[in-house]
Amino acid sequence: MSMKAIVKSVISGDSLVLRGRPGPQGQRPKERVLHLADVTAPRMGSSTREDEASIPWAFESREFLRALAVGKEITFTSIHSLPPNDSDVPRDLGSAEIAGLDLSSEILKNGWGKLKESKRDPTEEDIRRRDLENEAKAAGKGLWNPHGPKARVVNHSMPADSQAFVSEWKGKSIDAIVEQVRDGSTLRVRLFMPDGDHQMVNITLAGVRSSRAAGRPGETSEPWGEEAKFFTESRLLQRPVRVQILSLPTSTATPFQSNSDAPATASVFIGTVLHPNGNVAEFLVAAGLARVVDWHAGMLAANGGMERLRAGEKAAKEKRAGLYASALPAAAPKAVTSNGQSRAFDGTVSRIWSGDQISVVDRDTNKERRLQLSSTRGPKLADPKQAYWAQEAREFLRKKLIGKHVKVTIDFVRPREGDFEERECATVRYGNQNINIAEQLVEKGLAGVVRHKRDDEDRSPDYDKLMAAEATASAEQRGIHSGKDTSPVKPPLNISETSSRANQFLNGFKRLGKIPAIVDYVAAGSRFKIFLPKDNQNLTLVLGGIRAPRTARNASEKSEPFGAEAFEFATHHYMQRDVDFEVDSIDKSGGFIGSLYLNKTENVAVSLVREGLASVQPYSADNLPWAKQLYDAENEAKAAKRNIWKDHDEEAEAAAQSAPAESETGPLKSEYMDVIISDVRTKNDFSFSVQILNTEGITSLEKLMRDFSLHHRGAVSVPSDFVPKGGDLVSAKFSDGSWYRAKVRRASPIKKEAEVTFIDYGNQDTISFSNVRPLDPKFRSLPGQAHDARLSFIKLAGPESDYHAEAIDRFRQLCEGRKLVANIDHKEGSLLHLRLIDPNDPASAADPLSCINAELLRDGIASIDRKGCRYLSAYPQLMKKLQSSIAEAKRDRVGMFEFGDVEEDEY
Repeated sequence: MSMKAIVKSVISGDSLVLRGRPGPQGQRPKERVLHLADVTAPRMGSSTREDEASIPWAFESREFLRALAVGKEITFTSIHSLPPNDSDVPRDLGSAEIAGLDLSSEILKNGWGKLKESKRDPTEEDIRRRDLENEAKAAGKGLWNPHGPKARVVNHSMPADSQAFVSEWKGKSIDAIVEQVRDGSTLRVRLFMPDGDHQMVNITLAGVRSSRAAGRPGETSEPWGEEAKFFTESRLLQRPVRVQILSLPTSTATPFQSNSDAPATASVFIGTVLHPNGNVAEFLVAAGLARVVDWHAGMLAANGGMERLRAGEKAAKEKRAGLYASALPAAAPKAVTSNGQSRAFDGTVSRIWSGDQISVVDRDTNKERRLQLSSTRGPKLADPKQAYWAQEAREFLRKKLIGKHVKVTIDFVRPREGDFEERECATVRYGNQNINIAEQLVEKGLAGVVRHKRDDEDRSPDYDKLMAAEATASAEQRGIHSGKDTSPVKPPLNISETSSRANQFLNGFKRLGKIPAIVDYVAAGSRFKIFLPKDNQNLTLVLGGIRAPRTARNASEKSEPFGAEAFEFATHHYMQRDVDFEVDSIDKSGGFIGSLYLNKTENVAVSLVREGLASVQPYSADNLPWAKQLYDAENEAKAAKRNIWKDHDEEAEAAAQSAPAESETGPLKSEYMDVIISDVRTKNDFSFSVQILNTEGITSLEKLMRDFSLHHRGAVSVPSDFVPKGGDLVSAKFSDGSWYRAKVRRASPIKKEAEVTFIDYGNQDTISFSNVRPLDPKFRSLPGQAHDARLSFIKLAGPESDYHAEAIDRFRQLCEGRKLVANIDHKEGSLLHLRLIDPNDPASAADPLSCINAELLRDGIASIDRKGCRYLSAYPQLMKKLQSSIAEAKRDRVGMFEFGDVEEDEY
């Protein structure tokens, strides 16, 4: 009875391995061996048996039948069953046809087999086959070729020097035949070398690994191992392919490990096997029968091979094919991290911690976030073998990123583990080309790539590119891959260790003038640790002419008000920057007193003072060439009520008390004073608070606040029955954590909170009872230094107006954060009616009636307040100025007059 099967492979010129159809899930079908009856051909050699010496042409005979039959459907008839082989595979003796061609006849006709001697009487078929054999002999075909087979050497063992073999043939395309499929991703192939010899090698497919398939009876295959083996076997076994040798199997190697103990002869090479239909590795992955091997990315990423494998893996996961049948669908990426912060943001690099960690200030939240570069591991400074490269990596990042704008994407959050804190792991890109800084770092050999676990999805989205960059760095022996012995890293000499040591360098620094250096560390707002890379020295530099608020040095101390802000400003703007410094003198502890410059021109002391984060110290500033810049910057900060000056506008009340009494409608004597607007209130009626500068009240308040701060550092007793009431003077804790004098406007015992006004600054807040204390009598004598005020003569567009928001913004633009001159035009109890003047406006110098009040009218966002200002008639000249401003606004159709004279009835 004839049967059908598929020819799996050809053992020799007269023997075939047959298989049935695969199962519904791709399971391996049963196999059997068919030996062709009446025909004999030379047997192929192996690692333990050479080709039959007495009968040459074994390979050519096998090749004829292989090319004719492998992969094709065969019809065969079993004449006799033979005992099974060592693998318990059934064996038959019989005949076979392919597409109507008798295989035995085809072998004899082409001279690749001999007819067996038979003791029976010859049949017609026997006579026909004998004639075919005789014709082949006469024509010198196949085995009957009188010249004999081509001489060749068949090397059944792997090359003795594996590294040399890889170096010679790496990346070159070699013709080959797949002789064996050990599992879905491991093959044994016969390479046809250019000199005619055959080299047998074991190849593991680059980029993938399939499950292990059982090699012997009794062994257990891994899940999907048999299916993967059949998948590859049915497509590649004994098919002609093109092989590229890529590498030796060094998956455990990292930049900080040596492979010197690796054996000279490897058992397998890594490479690609290309069938005319494509790369079988890509098909394996897409079918869910192999997983991607991450560390092979360096071999494949350059030509897009890794991208194709990743795409196939993604498709298999989406279809839940094979290995991914029970995998859960991938979760969509979250927009925020576990702590509620954005996963993607723009920012500025503020600090380089090491070769793989940086800090970035989020542009939207202004918060600093410490980041680990995803899938990247930098050299460790604590390891003597890595210390040199650790410094090189840190310096590379500093030069590339510090102070630069970057785009950050949080890829995953590494949880807290042991001594390691939770860390956001991110991809950081910079420049117009959105370059991944980690990729650059790895490519220069200044970092390695983390080998993630197989199913670990917490990795860089550019992981394959990182692996390719590492492969490039390793091949070109850059950085940590160079194998060079680096000299031990010497700690820099601290020339500020003692005053006597610092004094040895003082005159030399003075002669040099501006000296290039790097800010290594920010100790406080005006105190820096400076590193001189050329001389491997560091020193402490204290900025001369100013004093910044002190920062707490440990948990038991408390920072002075705005000390933390000054420290943060200096850290974000100057930490690890290239700078120049000059030295004037030294202090008693060995610190150098001098100046610091960023970008050659920005005087750091002037910048700190301008931001209101330092004050000018006249005794040291007056002798400096830039003393005027310091005083101008301080006046600007005071006028703008920036930071430390926010709490120092204390004199409006004193000025109000000392002002002469006036009638309800009569004009007041001109009383000009310097003010800073400390608080703007837009709820209910528009109003603001001012601090009056250059009075004794400011000095008194400074002393009071120092004593006030010391008082609250200790334990302050609170009576058990204390409940704040409206009108009480109290101590209240502001949102900055400091205590200030305040007055209770109203209190709610039910909610246990009080609405208060801070009497020295004017701002208002709602405070929990737990943050309110009775005001000690010794702090009650100084009057509150904030004064309630409103604009004289005019009122801004009200909340019902479309121009209300524009009016508030314009007022803030003209007045907030700037030093102004004010004249008190009227007093309404403690409320001051002020005419505000910008001293920097040239118009105010030419016109004594020029003022911000009139400018707001001219902008069309305010009107003359005839009802609220009954003293208008007392200022006829100023009234003309105001009416002229209104007329200009109407003429130019600005603001509320955009569509006509909306206030015609009023005027």
